[in-house]
Amino acid sequence: MTVLSACRRRYPPGACGLRWRRWLQLLDLSDLDGRRGAFLQVRTKMNEAMKKHLESLCLFQWVLTFLFMGIFWTVVLFYLMFTSLWLIPVLYYIWVFIDRDTPERGGRCSSWLRNWVVWKYAKNYFPIKTIKTADLSPDRNYIFGCHPHGIMCTGAFYSFASNSTEFPQKFPGIRTTVAVLAGILRLPVYRDYMLLAGVCSVSKPSLDYVLSKNGTGNAVVIMIGGAAESLNCVPGEERVVLRNRKGFVRLALEHGADLVPVYTFGENNLFEQVVFEEGSWGRSLQMKFQKLVGFAPCIFKGRGVFSPNSWGLNPFAKPLYTVLGKPIRVPHIPVPSDEEVDRFHELYMEGLRELFEERKTQYGLAPAHQLHFI
Repeated sequence: MTVLSACRRRYPPGACGLRWRRWLQLLDLSDLDGRRGAFLQVRTKMNEAMKKHLESLCLFQWVLTFLFMGIFWTVVLFYLMFTSLWLIPVLYYIWVFIDRDTPERGGRCSSWLRNWVVWKYAKNYFPIKTIKTADLSPDRNYIFGCHPHGIMCTGAFYSFASNSTEFPQKFPGIRTTVAVLAGILRLPVYRDYMLLAGVCSVSKPSLDYVLSKNGTGNAVVIMIGGAAESLNCVPGEERVVLRNRKGFVRLALEHGADLVPVYTFGENNLFEQVVFEEGSWGRSLQMKFQKLVGFAPCIFKGRGVFSPNSWGLNPFAKPLYTVLGKPIRVPHIPVPSDEEVDRFHELYMEGLRELFEERKTQYGLAPAHQLHFI
């Protein structure tokens, strides 16, 4: 006789009896294996849900950092100047003055920050993968041309400013430095955070230093399309601003640094953006703002932190594949001519198109998808 059978005789039908019988069904030893399996299934689903929430939270901290950290600390330090804590911002700005040359000297990359576990959780939210197609010799220097820019350069950041996608293991001996607008590295506290991630200014003196004063095995990561490309970030469309962007090719020739085309498949699918037509008042306002501060404001939306069906600032959970193409060997020509720059610019465009065509169907695009150069 089972426990449940004995209880059926003792407790008559009724509300109280039914309540006890429901509880005692959990103690029915005749179906112990089945109940253990059900419990394990529930626990597995709960663990998966908690893991997803943790990944979403880790990503959200990066989104908040990217969008608001610089503005937040600018306001806080300005406020503290008029309180009894005025010495804190004074000492900080003294430090910034002493440290003013670091953004032009390749930053101060910290392996401790790049190995934060928070990057790995955030990377798994999408997930993001760095794909290797060819070896890179540590005896050479490189310029990685990254496309597309997207809203937040998500694929480039996690692949090259953190170790979450195991770039050092895939390309031993190669040190990546992500080049960003100099204005970003003037924002208090945010500048120090970014410098620790191995970020430097995209100015020519800064890039010259990394490619000439730091030995070999250096890879400068440049978002070629910049802010102009972010304005064309539309899901399902692959457009890159490249036709008239030749400064990075001239830089490569001046230092004999090989060019590596890099394309992140899925970058344009992370947000829904309001795209203003050329000539509209909205686009004109964006372009004026870009000329003034160096970047263009975008109107976009993503998903909520805990709910994929609500509006929010988190990117949509779409897979990203950052694919590094074959390096284009570049000779060292200290003073390259315009013809030489044009020739290697064409080679770079061909290499990028070849990379796109070879990999597009493998990473979620239809065979009819085309890469458009603007």
